Amino acid sequence: MRWPAKFVAKGGFMARGSKSKYTSKQKRKAEHIEEGYEKRGVGRKEATRRAWATVNKSSGGGKKSGSGRGKKESKASSRKGGRKGGRKKKR
Repeated sequence: MRWPAKFVAKGGFMARGSKSKYTSKQKRKAEHIEEGYEKRGVGRKEATRRAWATVNKSSGGGKKSGSGRGKKESKASSRKGGRKGGRKKKR
């Protein structure tokens, strides 16, 4: 079954999963990102959804299971955000 794009875009899937597979660092990261979104006026539910989406994008999901080789974290989105937020506007 294929879900309509509208359903996925409105957060139909994100907040359902258990967060037990995430490390404490990932949980702290999500909390910090969530606070930033809330400061900018995003609703609590949407801020939570966006925060976990960001953590998943940068770290590739839950890292707790097993002690095998993990993937390196991508810092691309956080670098972009830092550049965008810290940039002065030209006049």
